[in-house]
Amino acid sequence: MSLRSPATAALLLSLGASLLGLAPASLSAQRGAARAAPAARTPYVPGAVWERRRPSEAGLDSAKLADAIAFAVASEARAPRDMEESHYRSFGREPFGQGIGPFKPRGEPSGVILRGGYVVASWGEPDRVDMTHSVTKSFLSATVGLAFDRGLLRSVRDTVWLSQAPTYALRLSAPSEPGASYGHPMFMDPWGTAHNRRIVWDDLLRQTSDWEGTLWGKPEWADRPAQNAAEWTTRARKAPGTTYEYNDVRVNVLALAATNLWRRPLPEVLQEQLMGPIGASRSWRWYGYDNAWITLDGRAVQVVSGGGHWGGGMFINAWDMARFGLLTQRRGVWGDTRILSEAWVALSLTPTVPQPTYGYMNWFLNTDRKWMPSAPASAFGHVGNGTNLVFVAPEQDLVIVVRWIENNAIDAFLGRVLGAIQ
Repeated sequence: MSLRSPATAALLLSLGASLLGLAPASLSAQRGAARAAPAARTPYVPGAVWERRRPSEAGLDSAKLADAIAFAVASEARAPRDMEESHYRSFGREPFGQGIGPFKPRGEPSGVILRGGYVVASWGEPDRVDMTHSVTKSFLSATVGLAFDRGLLRSVRDTVWLSQAPTYALRLSAPSEPGASYGHPMFMDPWGTAHNRRIVWDDLLRQTSDWEGTLWGKPEWADRPAQNAAEWTTRARKAPGTTYEYNDVRVNVLALAATNLWRRPLPEVLQEQLMGPIGASRSWRWYGYDNAWITLDGRAVQVVSGGGHWGGGMFINAWDMARFGLLTQRRGVWGDTRILSEAWVALSLTPTVPQPTYGYMNWFLNTDRKWMPSAPASAFGHVGNGTNLVFVAPEQDLVIVVRWIENNAIDAFLGRVLGAIQ
């Protein structure tokens, strides 16, 4: 695989959203250049033991930082710590809302703050492995990025269904009455409608596909359903790419498509290509639903979920979330190794036209400072219910992981941390 020059990386940065319209040959050239080592001095990256710095050594006011952390702890999320109970108080009230994946009680409010890659603060239970809900989506989109960088995905403008083989749901026993299912489809076909066959990868990654159908027993209309029940199954579809809707069924469609693209379980891909190289612990796990099993190349494979909406998703500690945040802050480079291409990071940070504060899932962007008014416009984050947040401020060389904080307290917390910078 050829190397990317710093000049090429700078060019890609200037292109921004225009990357979406590049011809396949241009994308192939960018992808092939994805492994360049940075020309500048390699910044600190954590090894097995993470180095610490006193806040004052990292240019932070110790008292103000302590005040920010105390605020985060005092602003603990009001939802029950039992994640299954929390589910049935919220998403469980939706149509078809029953949990079909694992839930785990969470720990106390926790977090990690990095500056320059060094740990300047941690609190709560950062070693504890908990659900991280929709932060999972950022790991999911990373597996698509890894496929893009390796040429498994030619272009994000490619139509998804053209890359998808027939998907056979796992069966552990033969029918008790052979012939009883004669005439019924034997394969899953998430792309069998005229609308769904128009969807491109970029639409799924930006949550603008308006995909229609049911996956793992969950109809797409049942996720955050419309107030008017008469519209659930009858409304007209929006053209792919024109309307943003946060929808976990469609996220899980992307997970199935990516699994078929890799022909491997996505947790294997993530560990081998990303989590292992950045030194993540061995304690994280990525789960799907109990019914989300397929037969893939002769073995049983669970298709993972993109979050904890009905259970499952990434179960991970705050340290590993911080490593992922540091990787994204440094635009896909870890030490002298490029993990995600500059092209992919640029796409992930390109605002979605119908929703400018959203890039690729789940990169939340601070476009015009609308997402987090107390943070700079260049900041972004990976967000999940709970609330779980990996916040990245590139200009301040800052990564913040905060877990189990009330959502409406996040901006004030971030403002306190940013206000501690001297």
